[in-house]
Amino acid sequence: MTLDRARELIRTQLQFGSGYNRNAVRLLLGEVQREHGQAAVDGLIRELDLEKAFGLVPGRDFSGVAR
Repeated sequence: MTLDRARELIRTQLQFGSGYNRNAVRLLLGEVQREHGQAAVDGLIRELDLEKAFGLVPGRDFSGVAR
């Protein structure tokens, strides 16, 4: 998955903002981490303000989500 595609999908999840959407974002971040690394995940968290929306903080490991 490209970072642009991940960004697009996460923005869609942000529009709804429920617990189910938080889990969907965690799954997306896990895929991004496996493909692009922790720096890419941290960048998306900061860029899309996922800490405020879902409590997801930079530095958190999502690589094991849904494995």
